Amino acid sequence: MIVSRKHLPRRTFLRGAGATLALPLLDGMIPAFAAKTSTAQPVQRFSVAYVPNGIVMDKWTPAAEGAGFELTPTLEPLAPFRDRVLVVSGLRSKPAFAGPGEGTGDHVRAASTFLTGVHPKKTEGPDIQAGTSVDQIIARELGKENQLTSLEMCLDPNELIGACEAGYSCAYSNTLSWRNPTTPLPMENQPRGVFERLFGDSDNTTQAARRARIAEDRSILDSLVQQVSGFTSKLGPSDRNKMAQYLDAIRDVERRIQKAEEQSSKELPAMDRPSGGIPGTFAEHARMMFDLQVLAYQCDITRVCTFLLSREVSPRPYPEIGISDPHHGLSHHQHRPESLAKLAKINNYHMQQFGYFLEKLRSTPDGDGTLLDHIAIVYGCGISDSNDHLHTNLPILVVGGACGQLKGGRHVRFSDETALANLHLTLLNKLGVNVDHLGDSTGQLPQLAGV
Repeated sequence: MIVSRKHLPRRTFLRGAGATLALPLLDGMIPAFAAKTSTAQPVQRFSVAYVPNGIVMDKWTPAAEGAGFELTPTLEPLAPFRDRVLVVSGLRSKPAFAGPGEGTGDHVRAASTFLTGVHPKKTEGPDIQAGTSVDQIIARELGKENQLTSLEMCLDPNELIGACEAGYSCAYSNTLSWRNPTTPLPMENQPRGVFERLFGDSDNTTQAARRARIAEDRSILDSLVQQVSGFTSKLGPSDRNKMAQYLDAIRDVERRIQKAEEQSSKELPAMDRPSGGIPGTFAEHARMMFDLQVLAYQCDITRVCTFLLSREVSPRPYPEIGISDPHHGLSHHQHRPESLAKLAKINNYHMQQFGYFLEKLRSTPDGDGTLLDHIAIVYGCGISDSNDHLHTNLPILVVGGACGQLKGGRHVRFSDETALANLHLTLLNKLGVNVDHLGDSTGQLPQLAGV
């Protein structure tokens, strides 16, 4: 680490041509005394990745508990990160079950209770009501000094979900994040929309404006090139390397977004592909959105991201892996081996994209470690057995180091009556957000409290 008399403010920006470029944590931003004594505190971050329509649980759940568990077929893509993965079994979302006379709606309730622990009001009108989600509680604390308190993303457009489950507003299905019990937060599925929220032009995201931007063929970095050049020439070797990696990542993401937007005007084969600047496959789209998350964390624009990889009841097919059946239809497998095999293949495909995200976090320096060292990620679903719409023994992972607050490489099993909200309550306190109660929580998880 280069220690000099110059000290860059932690919130350092370059501005030009309407664009704002936040910088990653550089050695020069750490005060000299902190650099010498290694007492600089890393930044905590939080992320949620949600997958819908249940999981083939015998392909997910490890047989052994503790540190000696073996990765199952669905979890196999996480092998390189095994020491950072905590597999959590046995948690239950009681608020996701139907109340008296409510009948259907398990998918809607699975999503709306996943981060809130609160049973949603059954209504098709504007009088929706659920609970404040854990990501927003964390964002209020961790996001006090950030450009964005939180970032909410998804892959499916609203059109994909079709009619919502009988008696429930689509607002319950279209997001995981609730600012308060009556305010669901919209989720952005356009990479360009996310990019512009992070780096500029967030007030003008019409299609006409986007086409004009493509025609100009001028990136954010092009508009800042002189400032970037002048700024980096004053940095030490380590900081110059970090800046080069960061700028290359921004250029790559913007190039891919522009390519997707250019291709969006072409005639497409018949498939459930949204219009606009959306990549052609699920993997391309998911990885672009994961890359945007990494950039947001890297330059500390936000510390909290929530990502809905697909909505509950999504009929999305996955032709790129040989599955033309709608996902939701497959989830009602009736224990047919062929349907179960296809569903397990989708589960594994989702996990591959999550593994890509973890690799990007692990390869991105952050202070004295990496972004993976300084984040807590919850990956999971609000339904276990999709055929029976079970909200018990949920498939949950907790990944990352959380600045030393989490110990991975374990499979921990709880009793079937343990509330999912207990996990969220535990993570809140590990991230320094002191809360006594969340949703239907009954206390913190003792197996995690001592880590």
